[in-house]
Amino acid sequence: MSNIRFSALRETVNRKPVEVFDTERKSESFGKNVFNEHSMRQFMTKEAYESVMNAIEFGTKIDRATANQVAAGMKDWALSKGATHYTHWFQPLTGATAEKHDAFFETIGNGRAMEKFAGGELVQQEPDASSFPNGGIRNTFEARGYTAWDPTSPAFIYGTTLCIPTVFVAYTGEALDNKAPLLRALQAVDNAATAVCKYFDKNVTKVNASLGWEQEYFLIDSALAASRPDINLTGRTLLGHSPAKGQQLDDHYFGSIPNRVMSFMRDLEQESILLGIPVKTRHNEVAPNQFELAPIYEEANLAVDHNSLLMDVMEKVAEKHGFRVLFHEKPFAGINGSGKHNNWSLSTNTGVNLLSPGKTPMKNLQFLTFFVNTIKAVHDYEELIRASIASASNDHRLGANEAPPAIISVFIGSQLSSVLDELENVTKGKLSPEEKTDLKLNIVGKIPEILLDNTDRNRTSPFAFTGNKFELRAVGSWANCAGPMTTLNTIIAKQLKDFKVEVDALINTKGLKKDEAIFNVLREYIKASKKIRFEGNGYGEEWEKEAVKRGLSNNKTTPEALKAKISKKAIDLHEEMGVMNKVEVEARHEIELEEYILRIQIEGRVLGDIARNHVIPTAVKYQNTLIENVSGLKNIFGDNFRKHAKEQIDLIEKISEHIAGINSKIEAMVEERRKANKLTGQKAADAYCNKVKPYFDQIRYHSDKLEMMVDDELWPLAKYRELLFTR
Repeated sequence: MSNIRFSALRETVNRKPVEVFDTERKSESFGKNVFNEHSMRQFMTKEAYESVMNAIEFGTKIDRATANQVAAGMKDWALSKGATHYTHWFQPLTGATAEKHDAFFETIGNGRAMEKFAGGELVQQEPDASSFPNGGIRNTFEARGYTAWDPTSPAFIYGTTLCIPTVFVAYTGEALDNKAPLLRALQAVDNAATAVCKYFDKNVTKVNASLGWEQEYFLIDSALAASRPDINLTGRTLLGHSPAKGQQLDDHYFGSIPNRVMSFMRDLEQESILLGIPVKTRHNEVAPNQFELAPIYEEANLAVDHNSLLMDVMEKVAEKHGFRVLFHEKPFAGINGSGKHNNWSLSTNTGVNLLSPGKTPMKNLQFLTFFVNTIKAVHDYEELIRASIASASNDHRLGANEAPPAIISVFIGSQLSSVLDELENVTKGKLSPEEKTDLKLNIVGKIPEILLDNTDRNRTSPFAFTGNKFELRAVGSWANCAGPMTTLNTIIAKQLKDFKVEVDALINTKGLKKDEAIFNVLREYIKASKKIRFEGNGYGEEWEKEAVKRGLSNNKTTPEALKAKISKKAIDLHEEMGVMNKVEVEARHEIELEEYILRIQIEGRVLGDIARNHVIPTAVKYQNTLIENVSGLKNIFGDNFRKHAKEQIDLIEKISEHIAGINSKIEAMVEERRKANKLTGQKAADAYCNKVKPYFDQIRYHSDKLEMMVDDELWPLAKYRELLFTR
């Protein structure tokens, strides 16, 4: 066995779980390291506290004098928790988080110093904008960019650093991060949904979008991961033969959690609870060494921040336990990959979930309004939804008989489909008293009863209604939730805005009653969006053919999907809703194309390196051993040696064939890469997708064949059976 692999396995076998025991109940620990309402009341003046709460609730501005008071209280709280530094914590367009730490320490002359943190440091900082992806918004010599405090997401302490959630914008005002457009989208959906809610309840003054993400991930031993350059550099295995046992027995899903993993989970949950991340669910997932974590639902902006923070925390905690966390959507071929299901809903300041029916016909009509409008929004912008979850890594997972296909559809279950079918046939225009009664009692009135027993699920659906929320199942595990959540809330805001215009027109110009006008508009929406609804198997070829007939898109690759982001329709949408201007939209498209190109380019280089510098030399070494064996047999048996060395000679020939196959495919891939590197933008992405990437599987084929031929003791890379089944 190779020295690297042997030492990795030995280190793994000798590992013991890091025992971690909770010293207090989770409810008592929750949010201890968060500058939440409780902490603000203790460390801030009444004036400062009320100013922050008004900013959170109503979006009012905080003046500089009040900001100084807030900063003073925040500093005192942080110092009492042992913090030594502070940072503006933001989410640039890299998809990860960023932070620059500054000490509270400052000299004051005469050899003395003090802890200082004023309103200026709280409200704004200036990181180097040219060093982050900007899509051409900023020139390299125009480096100025600003992080600005987001008071709606509370500051927290991680380690010894006070982390202040912020947005990141250019000197010229354009958003350079994921958070700023999300906040704008949430404001847009709040305004539009609140206006529609007034039809049903005048007391509604605010609507919040909620998000409950489910984070799937793999845990593998860090020592074994260290023997795999592909895992270290790309987050996935580019080579590796499937093990004899994979997930075919379905024995891992919801099975007993291994001791070492449980120790990691306990430690992770404790850290999360202290940071105010309301983690609740943990379990084994389908694939071996795959797991899932899910929190209680939160306001969408906070939920996005918490998911980004959690991914950072997971990596740090995993390191303590000798694990490597893999967030890649498809780290291992032949077994399920990982997603991040985004469960989305809308709720009012009066405590009503708008996607849950109530006890009265009017409450049920309110549910139908938001339910149908959501379906209509997804119908009208299905290509944009697909684009929002597009990435080089997620392309491996979508449609792979484990995740939703690239065709966006909506699943609502057979019973709710029947309700919509009945509503579709409602009389157009004014309703007679009998029709109104029948409608409210026999259609609208029975919705709560239907949902009570509606346990339908469709794991092949990208966008499914699951009782009191919609679940966007197609988001990748590596993704920042802000992207798809910005898109979803923007299209819902646009749809609700248009809905109100149409309803008001029927009331004001046609003289219809409010509920009649609502039914009339919903009826047309149900008809118009019917083709997006699908209840069947999303994996079947029949659905692909049916989707074509319905006029639905099927953008299977990221370069295809991303085109929707810069369509006139998409740009008009974002500008109308005040979420992004044309420059910001086009910049993100350029950044995402560039990221796709670079990821495929890196994978190609890593694959060529491993195949030529690890796989081929190992195969040649084993081949030489076989040749020596054949030579020895010839010395013993003379000209009759072939009778005794047939298998060895066949193996030598097969090894030569696979070595030649690897070399020829690598040379062809490199040549295509050279051609692609001369291109830019969409053409370069298409070339990497259609000309370079296809060689990956061909090179892998020959390598995986060699893995099964070469002596196990010589093979330098940790194998699937070790990565997936070593505890």
